[in-house]
Amino acid sequence: MAIYGTGLLAICLLTGIIVGRLLGILIGVDANVGGVGFAMLLLILVSDRLHLSGHLPKPTASGVLFWSFIYIPIVVAMAASQNVRAAISGGPAALVAGIVVVAVCFAMVPVISRPGTRDPLVTPSLEKDGKSSEGDEV
Repeated sequence: MAIYGTGLLAICLLTGIIVGRLLGILIGVDANVGGVGFAMLLLILVSDRLHLSGHLPKPTASGVLFWSFIYIPIVVAMAASQNVRAAISGGPAALVAGIVVVAVCFAMVPVISRPGTRDPLVTPSLEKDGKSSEGDEV
């Protein structure tokens, strides 16, 4: 059920907005600096931690997966609607920051999407003889 994922997403979003606002205050900008990005990272970290510890029931995992499919396009749409012209006219610091962030993101793609087809929400159960529950060797 998607409602379980919604609760986790809401907590992560509120935390991310608070962190982004505090970061904005810290650097002297009257804006939320990266709050949605912090929320997305927090959602990934918290859901992964809950999954690994066994505290993420299947309905909640399905809800988190549902919202993760919707959340990323929303973030992209929000980023695309930002005023790029104002950022460029803001000086070279904004331009350099944008270029560095994009370069780091491109460099992280191979690291994050390491080869493999393992679904992070499905973990095969191993038996003592080294075979999975389907009978395939591991």
